[in-house]
Amino acid sequence: MSLTTQQSTGAYTSRIAVLKSQSIVEIRFSGQDMGEIAAVYPQVSLSSCETAAGRVTYGGRLVCTVVYTDESGNLCRIQKGAEFSHHCDDERSSPSCNSLCALSCERAQIKREGSSYVVAVVIGAEISVFSSSERIYLSEAEGAILNRETKKLFTAVTFSGESEVEDDFDCNAEDVLIPSAEVLVLDSNCRAGAVEINGEIYLSLLAVRGGKPVCLDRIIPFKCEIACDDALLSRKAVCRGEIKEISVNAKVSEESGKCEVELVAQLAFSGRYYDDEEVSLITDAFSCGNALKLTYAEENCNPCTEIKVYTERVSGLCATKAKLDYTCAFLAAALPRAEFARSADGIEGSVSATLLYEQNGEIHSTEVNLPFAVTLTSLNANCNEIKVAVCGVNIRQRAEGECEAEAVLKISAADCENYSIKYCSQATEGEEIKANDSAVSVYIPAAGDGLWETAKKLLQSPDSIQSVNPDLTFPLTGKERILVYRPKTN
Repeated sequence: MSLTTQQSTGAYTSRIAVLKSQSIVEIRFSGQDMGEIAAVYPQVSLSSCETAAGRVTYGGRLVCTVVYTDESGNLCRIQKGAEFSHHCDDERSSPSCNSLCALSCERAQIKREGSSYVVAVVIGAEISVFSSSERIYLSEAEGAILNRETKKLFTAVTFSGESEVEDDFDCNAEDVLIPSAEVLVLDSNCRAGAVEINGEIYLSLLAVRGGKPVCLDRIIPFKCEIACDDALLSRKAVCRGEIKEISVNAKVSEESGKCEVELVAQLAFSGRYYDDEEVSLITDAFSCGNALKLTYAEENCNPCTEIKVYTERVSGLCATKAKLDYTCAFLAAALPRAEFARSADGIEGSVSATLLYEQNGEIHSTEVNLPFAVTLTSLNANCNEIKVAVCGVNIRQRAEGECEAEAVLKISAADCENYSIKYCSQATEGEEIKANDSAVSVYIPAAGDGLWETAKKLLQSPDSIQSVNPDLTFPLTGKERILVYRPKTN
């Protein structure tokens, strides 16, 4: 019998690339009235991301806040912004692709140039590129013996949107110099027409109390919905959040003598989830009369199964850039952030903060780094969808010139399954197989062979192998003897 095949087709979307890029953005400040720089806080937000042939172009806005001492030793601040655009080249990118871009401020350096200060910020970008493709799989092959398996076929769905979070509270301070914040998504679920996002904003206020700097920390929970027309069924989603814009209105209440803070944060979210359908796929085939040439297609994806949240307290000796002794009075550990990399069983990195201290009646600052290693139990070893926020830093001198620090880390990890599937997309008939004329044959199988592997080697259907050899247990040990009967044909 000659081979007759049928194919089924469909469209799907997959992530084809994860690109990483860096660019340097500089902002110049007039240093005429500025004394010593006490703190620098860069905040970046994405404004656009477009794909073209061989290139992804992204743009954003960088806002830098600088706190300094004036001629009288008072703390003052100045803020300035700059627009920027950069690109990342990759041959897989095309105009039909869709991309999600996450920006971060990796490093900031301030230097004096004449009468000005220049803040140079390294902006990191991580870009996920998605592309739509046609899926072709073999659905029927008459004249061949088929191995069918019911498998899931996935397609990626991306979403993005913005939401506003408001909060008001009292703080024991006279003014707010820098509001720094980090967004952590703690859960993200799809429902009909929307993605529900739950998370927390970790707010760290560098403020002034009695003319001296203090750091005030606050956790602001939020819950919001992002419209997603493609969302139909309940699915777990991987989602990133960022501060697009944050404004703080602080005023001192004459009645309480405290600072009343009104905070408005504009949050931007982007993410992905996977829709799936169960399909009966042909994963292998053979013919008793002719050799078959099979063409295979392979798909890989990483659907999110669970978002795991960890809270870890880290402590130990920390490194400081300035030489500190007992003449230094520690005032505030501001602008905390974490840098980390994936380890075999968790994450390793360091917590950094700007330590403001008083020495000989003057306010100075230095950068502090606390190394850490955290084990993330029951997390997939290949999971890289991890984000870390710092919930406050405490620094003290353990001995003269020797500092130790303590910080609380909040960790959100989207645990994703590494899913891979291989199936037949096409089958063509080859040369005729020379028939075995023996009425009965006895075969010695290989250890570990299953029913399908055995049937394929013997060019017999799995049903006929089991009917003639009912005592066989698969997988085989290699000690069995298999009988094959070939009925006489005219």
